[in-house]
Amino acid sequence: MTAGPRRIVCLTEEPTEVLYALGEQHRIVGISGFTVRPPQARREKPKVSAFTSAKIDEILKLEPDFVVGFSDIQADIAAELVRRGVEVWISNHRSVDGIVDYVRRLGALVGVGPRADAYADTLRRGLDAIEAQAAKLPYRPRVYFEEWDEPIITGIRWVAELIRIAGGDDVFPELSAQSLARARILASGDPVIERAPDIILGSWCGKKFRPERVAARPGWDSIPAVRDGELHEIKSPLILQPGPAALTDGVAAIAAIIRNWAQSPRRAA
Repeated sequence: MTAGPRRIVCLTEEPTEVLYALGEQHRIVGISGFTVRPPQARREKPKVSAFTSAKIDEILKLEPDFVVGFSDIQADIAAELVRRGVEVWISNHRSVDGIVDYVRRLGALVGVGPRADAYADTLRRGLDAIEAQAAKLPYRPRVYFEEWDEPIITGIRWVAELIRIAGGDDVFPELSAQSLARARILASGDPVIERAPDIILGSWCGKKFRPERVAARPGWDSIPAVRDGELHEIKSPLILQPGPAALTDGVAAIAAIIRNWAQSPRRAA
């Protein structure tokens, strides 16, 4: 007999990615329409939610015995499902350690704790390996990460931590303590100019990062990253979800950019 819930609806991508990684995808009966990873989930599972809204009646038709969501963004969805008699778990993890622990907790909740622990240990070893390699680099760049352009938003905690693991230093470390996006809005681009990042990373949720637009902002031509052409896109599915993708492909993409910067002949000039 299968332990734990048998019919799970995932309101965001990260529980879907975790459950597929654990070989428990057969339990998933509904997913977020924004799910990208793993790609087969989009083909196999009905899409019943967005970030801030959900098809409550469609979810109920799926007869879930467990719904997984994320943060205050989905509080209203969760409340409505609870009122309708559905068990809901809303996680609120926002750090690298929190993501690793999330894998363990979700696995335990669905009855595959040992397998989840092993997977979490693998994720942690991957991060340790990247950090060990980054420690050998001759220079550490100042890195600015932009998650939205109008208004300018920066400072996601897990991204700031992954930048450090990958060998760089986030130029707005104080903002990473703020969980809500509205608390991480920059009134103008002047603070970025003042902190003079060596690398600019962009991941605009739902649209393509435009380096030329960023470089053309007033005064930004004085920023080292703009002067040296160090503006790079990190695809949003790799970094903006607090799940395994960020701890694998996301941090690997950041590490590659930092490594190329640190080993550039320009650094030794």
